[in-house]
Amino acid sequence: MGKFFAVCAVSLICSVRAAAQATLTGVSVPDNIDEAIHRGLDFLASIQLENGSFPGENGSTTALPALAGMAFLSVGYTPLDIEYGKVINKSIDYIVSQAEPNTCYLGKAGNGRMYAHSISTLFLSEVSGMVDEERQKKIDEILPGAIKVILDAQNVQKNDRDKGGWRYNPTDADSDMSCSGWALMALRSARLNGARIPDDSIERAVAYVKRHHDRGQGSFGYQNGVEYATTLSGAGILCLELCGKHNDPDSLRASRYLLRVYTEMPRQSYKFYGMYYTSQGLFQIGGEGWKVFSDWMYRVWAPWQRVDGSWTGDGAESNPCYGTSMMILAFTVPYRQLPIYQRDETVDEE
Repeated sequence: MGKFFAVCAVSLICSVRAAAQATLTGVSVPDNIDEAIHRGLDFLASIQLENGSFPGENGSTTALPALAGMAFLSVGYTPLDIEYGKVINKSIDYIVSQAEPNTCYLGKAGNGRMYAHSISTLFLSEVSGMVDEERQKKIDEILPGAIKVILDAQNVQKNDRDKGGWRYNPTDADSDMSCSGWALMALRSARLNGARIPDDSIERAVAYVKRHHDRGQGSFGYQNGVEYATTLSGAGILCLELCGKHNDPDSLRASRYLLRVYTEMPRQSYKFYGMYYTSQGLFQIGGEGWKVFSDWMYRVWAPWQRVDGSWTGDGAESNPCYGTSMMILAFTVPYRQLPIYQRDETVDEE
């Protein structure tokens, strides 16, 4: 795969923060939201450990440094930034240090597994081309192997329901929408950077996603069309949109479903996860639905931010690094800084 990872994400590097804050989607991002985002970034910078990992549950995995790194990128900051570049670079260095020799598997630490591997692969692909020469060399050495791990995991023999998707471990014979979403995003990012991702891999992933759509309810679910539907329907939309299935009937049904249930998100056990995917998915669809949802999101979720700048949940979402990173990524969708989430410009925004 050679030097394709050195391809510069021009739209990200050349943009400035003022442009990022422009009302590109017809939704004005209020000043208090921009302030909340930067208080969140300051919180992440303040708790990052010297080795680049984060404290708390799953902080030793590569997933949290990757999510935090993408939170900074999503606002337009790069590894060369004077204020926050050090945080991004420490995240890169930690992830690179955790790569398993020979395979470049990034999910071994803690309980990260394929979640951490795919999220970290996505982050390294997104940040490739923005770093100094030494870090770029390390990224170029790891990314081809990391992508191969994802492709090999998809090729494990699976039943008709699970084929084309991904699960917790590279050798698992079943799949779920959550793990599959991150794996597919990593492949799509790599493809944007010039990687030779087989068309068949994307086609099988799309078929997997569509098999997990419930036409009656309109939702996408975890291992069928209704499990964790509120939190994962956005993932189904995003996956189809990123794979070129713009305004697919299944996505449009899912967007209508989400517009019926999004106010239930604060009561979900994976609320931050759900907010991340719902924001990304509805933004891709655009129109009045995105405007209604985003207005609610900023109005309701900004007050959830703690005095220290964090968003903190409970249970599996108790680590404030996780909650804060996910909410920043949800809030910054209109900034359109991460190449992976670039919206199809043909979407009607009227």
